[in-house]
Amino acid sequence: MKILIFLHGTLIMHKSAEGKTREERVKQVMDGDLSVHDYVSYIPVGNAVEKLKSWQSQGAEILYLSSHESAEDVEKDKIVLEKYNFPKGQVFFRHNAESYKDIAEKIIPNVLIEDDCESIGGEKEMTITFVKLETKQKIKSIVVKEFSGINNLPEKIEELTK
Repeated sequence: MKILIFLHGTLIMHKSAEGKTREERVKQVMDGDLSVHDYVSYIPVGNAVEKLKSWQSQGAEILYLSSHESAEDVEKDKIVLEKYNFPKGQVFFRHNAESYKDIAEKIIPNVLIEDDCESIGGEKEMTITFVKLETKQKIKSIVVKEFSGINNLPEKIEELTK
């Protein structure tokens, strides 16, 4: 089972969001908090690392989707993933005028997990919104509230597709 999961706002967040409520985290982004752009200092949201390790131990292939469009910024994401011991997995990002939907349509994951993009415009910023219908039918889309994390998602990977 391939699980494609969005990084920013879903799995990792800006450092100054630590200890804040989900609503305060959203407001920080909307207000332009400086730590939002300090990508190398990002931290996990909730127990994301443990949840992903559990899924990987059950046979899931974990793939990451970055909001970045430059290899240089994606390297910062990789540093954060390594620093916090996230499961190994390829990090995809938009380049050469690609959109998120292009990446999802190329990978066709069994499960796509992303947040609702509340701080940046909502549904029109989400990956699944623009995926072609015939491809969308092959992907189980799971949308979580931005900065709420994946703690509340099922422990067993087979339950993700229900």
